[in-house]
Amino acid sequence: MTSPASSLPAAAAHPRLARVGAAARWMLAVLACLWLALCTAVGPLYWDFENGTIANWNWTNTAFFVLSFAIYLGLIVIMVRFAAGQRVLPRAISGRLNRAGQQHSNQALEPSQSQSVVADSNVSKRHATAASRFATLGRWITRGTNRFWKLALVFFIGWLWVPTTLLAAFGADIRSQIREFSWAWNQWTGLQQPYIGFFSFVPMDIYPTAHYMWPPDPTYLTDQHNVVLTVFYGAVAAFSRYLTGSNDAGIVALAAGQMLLAVFCCAATANRFLNRPWMGVAQSTKDKNGSSTGNVSSTTSARIAQDSAPQLAGGRARFLILVFFLCCPLAVFATISITKSPLFAFSFVWWFGIWYELTQTWKPTGKRKGLTATVPIRLPRHSFVAFVLSTAVMLISAKYAWYIIALQIVLALIADRRRWTTYVVALLIPTMLIHGGISLAISSGAIIGGDPIESRGVQLQMIARVASRNPEGISEEAKKNLSDVFNLDQMADAYSQQDADPVKSSGIQAKKVSYKWRTVTPEDMTNFNKAWFEIVKDNPVIALDALLAKCFGYFNVTDQPYVSMDYYVTSDYVQKNSTWIKSYNHNWRERITGFTRSWGKIPVIGWITHGNFYVVMTLLIGAAEVIRRRWLTLMTHIPLLLLMGVMITAPANNFERHMLPVAFVFGFVVLTYWRESLAERRIARQAQSSASTTMTLPQ
Repeated sequence: MTSPASSLPAAAAHPRLARVGAAARWMLAVLACLWLALCTAVGPLYWDFENGTIANWNWTNTAFFVLSFAIYLGLIVIMVRFAAGQRVLPRAISGRLNRAGQQHSNQALEPSQSQSVVADSNVSKRHATAASRFATLGRWITRGTNRFWKLALVFFIGWLWVPTTLLAAFGADIRSQIREFSWAWNQWTGLQQPYIGFFSFVPMDIYPTAHYMWPPDPTYLTDQHNVVLTVFYGAVAAFSRYLTGSNDAGIVALAAGQMLLAVFCCAATANRFLNRPWMGVAQSTKDKNGSSTGNVSSTTSARIAQDSAPQLAGGRARFLILVFFLCCPLAVFATISITKSPLFAFSFVWWFGIWYELTQTWKPTGKRKGLTATVPIRLPRHSFVAFVLSTAVMLISAKYAWYIIALQIVLALIADRRRWTTYVVALLIPTMLIHGGISLAISSGAIIGGDPIESRGVQLQMIARVASRNPEGISEEAKKNLSDVFNLDQMADAYSQQDADPVKSSGIQAKKVSYKWRTVTPEDMTNFNKAWFEIVKDNPVIALDALLAKCFGYFNVTDQPYVSMDYYVTSDYVQKNSTWIKSYNHNWRERITGFTRSWGKIPVIGWITHGNFYVVMTLLIGAAEVIRRRWLTLMTHIPLLLLMGVMITAPANNFERHMLPVAFVFGFVVLTYWRESLAERRIARQAQSSASTTMTLPQ
């Protein structure tokens, strides 16, 4: 949390610079709203998979754009005004409500109104009784969730039905990882297997990984999915086959273990946000004798420090956060979904909570308006260990985690350099050991790295859409530069605006070979960017269509997910291709996923079941934080913005597993904004009270 002193209204030393800064902050917010409005307006265009194009933009799309922009910007204005202690409702409405309230309180009672007075009295009593019951319920909720172990018990009991009735949820990824490990194990035990060959088909060909990346000495482990997870999942499945003859028992054990990890991570972070009475950063400066110093009186400083310290969360906040985790399909199905994204998401929740603890015990190096922190800056031992472990789990679950952590290291050292040892040990060293170790294993030929083509999803979609919609628009030079990398005819045939994987030839043997991974060379890839640039230059509208169609759903609350989390519960890998899992509550899986899909299709009410709702709202809150200059809080929320960048570059549009981290911490982001806004309002009132007291003193 930023120092409340930074939010106090004060005369700027350079008013022109202050105005420029305010304009720049509002401009960022406007740009965010424009992007969200664009993604909302183009939705109806791209829902027509065959003919949808931005060239068909009409007055209906313009109306959607203007309306959604007004709504998004209006929400930001409301949040900013609330934080500033200003009137949220329009003047006419608030004035009318105030006048109505005054008239009601001042109205003289007439004899003919006696019966209505009695009725109003009864209504008031009922309202008072209901309020008392809600207050009692809130106290019980608070009492039942005021410790870590109580929260863990709530999550465990609330989620227990998931692994016991659904067992596990998974897709193609874990099957590929198990296959990789099995081939690697066969190699280690001396079994001869095919390796590089034009007609052979081994696990590395499924993604696929270009053959030029394969080392001369055979190896079957890749970093396509993080190699640490591949080894762990594969080893558990191999042990399961040894004991039971199939992978199913191992997969169920992995799902149960992930559910327990989810319980721990969510309970730990909820405990930090809901139950830890952090003293905050607005403490009165004290000298060695304990007396207050600075340009704020000791009484006022103490009062500001007391008011700005976050209190324990109330029953309403606890209830809403618990309801999300226990009822929202995103969280419920993620607990047993054995893919890398849910594991990353739950470890990210754990990591996010520790950042909150860090910001609430932050000690600035200097003074500002007499307000500094007096709380210790060193993390407790258990929090420090949690910081290290959560960083490690993030690194082994998602390859893009190291980009997020690397940026956080830089930002943290700038914002909180006095605690640099914490960030070096908890962030830098795990990144060097895990990411550096994997990179070393790749360079030494022990494992095969991920194909760089994976990060070119946007470019591939642009080229493939042009090849599909306007093949004559590709010049001969561009065709020549691409000919050694891609088959344009197969590219056009494989194109799907929702997913770039078919264009990359991902899948089983029956896939279309558009990407020439068997024969492509690093030299061939040097001309790829040239060809892409020329194709985009010649076909700008189609290229823009490809970009928007691939990512608009992440930022459009009305768009249905391309792949929702319930997919993993009833995928063919679970319901048809498993050994015995498919026979356990087969119909129940279909019913529960059918219910969640029907719920998700209900306008407005169904939005809360989809990740894009939480992405949009988080982006709006971030814009409000920029306007309010909550820089330290923004530093801890930057990973959420980076995750939105991951969504844009992800292979598929509106793929819900990529939005899980943002959705899981959304409630805590809202709670943080609410607390900081209340603290700013209290401090502003205290400052005004202190100023008026000073002005009335005799001269």
